Amino acid sequence: MATTSTDWKAEYQSEIDMAEASRLAGNEGRARVCARRAAGIVVGEYFRFHGIECRSASAYDRLKMLLMLPDIPSSARRAAELLLLKVQEDYTLPVEADLIAEARSLRQTLLKE
Repeated sequence: MATTSTDWKAEYQSEIDMAEASRLAGNEGRARVCARRAAGIVVGEYFRFHGIECRSASAYDRLKMLLMLPDIPSSARRAAELLLLKVQEDYTLPVEADLIAEARSLRQTLLKE
């Protein structure tokens, strides 16, 4: 079923809410996963709005595809790069980053919301 223009907002907010709850519960790994999914929802809406075909529902695939676009703002590029970082053996990111904040930033940058 295709996501409508308003459904993405509810899906995004649900993922952000789960990310924040996971962080509060001390589960930063789950918080990162939810933040990535929220970002993937934002990128999917950005693609839909701009008529860019993306067949994948995967947040990872959508973020990788976003990075291939030459004209995205540098702040969106940086957020996508951070959201795609692989965790280290100790399950932490190799840099200091708040992926929930990055997902929010991506929404603001790409969708002006």
